[in-house]
Amino acid sequence: MELFAHSVPGSGEETWESLEEHLSAVAKTAGKNAQAFGAGSVGQLAGWLHDLGKVKSGFQAKLRGESNNISHSGEGARFAQEKFGKGLGRILAYCIAGHHSGLPNALSKSTGRPVIPLEERLEQAENVSLPNWLCMPELEAPDPFSGLSSCVSHNHFATQFFTRMLFSALVDADFLETERFYRPDIVRGSKTDISELQASLNRGLARFGSPRSEVNRLRAKVLEAAGEAVFKNPGFFSLTVPTGGGKTLTSLKFALDHAAIHGMRRVIHVAPFTAITEQTADVFREYLGAEDGILEHHSAFQLEEVMPETEIERVMTAAQNWDQPVVVTTAVQLFESLFANRTQKCRKLHNIAQSVIILDEAQCLPLKFLRPCLAALQELVRGYGCSIVLCTATQPAVHDEDGLKVAEALVKANTREIAPNPEMLHQKLKRVDVLCFGKLTNSELADQVRGKSALIIVNNKRQARDLFEKLRCEGVYHLSTNMTAAHRRDVLKVVRPRLKANLPVLLVATALVEAGVDLDFPEVWRAVAGIDSIVQAAGRCNREGKMIHQGKVVVFEAEEAYPPPPELKKNAEVALSILKDYPDPLMPNAVTAYFRKLYRDLLQDLDSKEVMDQINGAGGHFDYSFADIAKNFRLIEDETVPLIIGTGRYGMDADAKQVLEFGKYGGGIARKLQPFTVQVARNVRARLLDCGAAQIERKQDFEDQFAVLYNARLYDDDAGFSDTEAEDIGNLIV
Repeated sequence: MELFAHSVPGSGEETWESLEEHLSAVAKTAGKNAQAFGAGSVGQLAGWLHDLGKVKSGFQAKLRGESNNISHSGEGARFAQEKFGKGLGRILAYCIAGHHSGLPNALSKSTGRPVIPLEERLEQAENVSLPNWLCMPELEAPDPFSGLSSCVSHNHFATQFFTRMLFSALVDADFLETERFYRPDIVRGSKTDISELQASLNRGLARFGSPRSEVNRLRAKVLEAAGEAVFKNPGFFSLTVPTGGGKTLTSLKFALDHAAIHGMRRVIHVAPFTAITEQTADVFREYLGAEDGILEHHSAFQLEEVMPETEIERVMTAAQNWDQPVVVTTAVQLFESLFANRTQKCRKLHNIAQSVIILDEAQCLPLKFLRPCLAALQELVRGYGCSIVLCTATQPAVHDEDGLKVAEALVKANTREIAPNPEMLHQKLKRVDVLCFGKLTNSELADQVRGKSALIIVNNKRQARDLFEKLRCEGVYHLSTNMTAAHRRDVLKVVRPRLKANLPVLLVATALVEAGVDLDFPEVWRAVAGIDSIVQAAGRCNREGKMIHQGKVVVFEAEEAYPPPPELKKNAEVALSILKDYPDPLMPNAVTAYFRKLYRDLLQDLDSKEVMDQINGAGGHFDYSFADIAKNFRLIEDETVPLIIGTGRYGMDADAKQVLEFGKYGGGIARKLQPFTVQVARNVRARLLDCGAAQIERKQDFEDQFAVLYNARLYDDDAGFSDTEAEDIGNLIV
């Protein structure tokens, strides 16, 4: 009896896919995927064995319509470990056993997913024989795995990293080949290559002509230096350029040219925040002129806004496996994927190999996960042919010579600076003076800025709202995450033209305005925060350098009623000491001193979830806890929940309401509702639901995913949602 991998409901067996055809196709594609990091034969072997359990008569009966719960992933995993031992065989076993459910823990049950550990899966699996037609490839174990059989004193970080990469190569191949059988009409991949994007960018840059102003001459020097650096071998680079120095286009030019020269496959631009990602993707589209070659991947991206409906499905798949020459994404997407265990998050990993990765605003590397993040970056360079560009005006002190006393610190001698003389660039591009004002109450702060054109940035939403209420009048605006994305965009559409027309503008905002928002004020007032945040705030002051005198950045201490968030308290304390010791806290030496002290003071918190201990303590047989590591490695904790604004000027529009009412898929509905959503504390949403100000929609389909605020009095058209105490909410409803 012929063995099948996939059946077609309502069709005869002549239309089904045979198991031999499927395993052969997956082996070929998985081998090609893994060849990018020198593991082609191991990828092929994983492909041949991943569905070995489908040879079982019970599974074949299942394909023919029998109702049973026969699984199929454990048998190939068991065969791999028994055949190749607890070295490479165990690595294969993780990947094969988890190719549907995710990489499991080795020995213990997990509170994440999957729950069942590998050892239990192997014990439950049947012992099956290989079909006669299954010929395993000759293995060539990739570096550093040539001695896996000994398992002694092995680099555990490299091994678990490789396991995840191999898993990616397998699950992406399995998905694509299964899709190819069921939907052969779908075309995947990009029609645009690196060389075409290079040519487009060069044409775009040529439009600038010969630089005439001093600023443009400096930008040209930075660009020229990047052109010289592209020939250096792949590895670590830094690009230290102040705001206004042309970092975005320079980093893109370097990355494309460096990739082309060294035969690398793609450019991945990583920003710390969604707002920067959106802005960068828009710039890339403008200069590269090739929508097909650019993938924008983050949670708020609205596909229907930038491409025809016929292209959306292809790009959604590209977002899962990053199969595009240029990817613009967030730090959350990159780093969480590098420590993930689930198939959808891991599919993209093999496509990161042989990439140029630009870490935009590199100072925003997550403090609580700094050690594992640095370890991952070094492994991408060491074993996967990547180049990493630390791109920022304020380089973090993450090198050994900076005094970072952790094993994962980068080696300073191995990081090549692209920009010509960062100290000189700072002096030449200096556009602001920083003043320290001391403590100010909200009333005193309001008196200082009233009647001016200025941007005031504070550390929490409550202070921003209170200050706005003290200043509320014509020409005063508010920005915070208590406002929907649509609302924030509308405010910026009003503020930017007023600034260009030299009309008075007071904008009271939280730190979100520092995340890639292109604004240019003559004065910026910043509640004390980390030096990197103050530098970002300064980037919104005299941004174009058109003022006769220097712009003014005033750093002040807020009154005790408005402390910085607990996670930023130490940053503010360290910044105060730097502000006292350095006359210009924006200079590179001051920034280095800030990060050095910050990392030293927080040394025990640079791996807050002990991810490195979990990995390095895996024992002699690679007993990794993949499910637990993935559960622990979350850059953004789920402390807030979405609240959809249902009425009013910034509530759902007619299209969004229709999608909410009739949409079939939760992910698609959520994307459509993104512009009308704010994030609130879970207990705040619970109070709103309890008192009837909000209600859950489509609960029978999506549980509590879609909570909609219907009380219009709780959303102000100038300042957004009011995070009011429970007893006040009831009064507002009445």
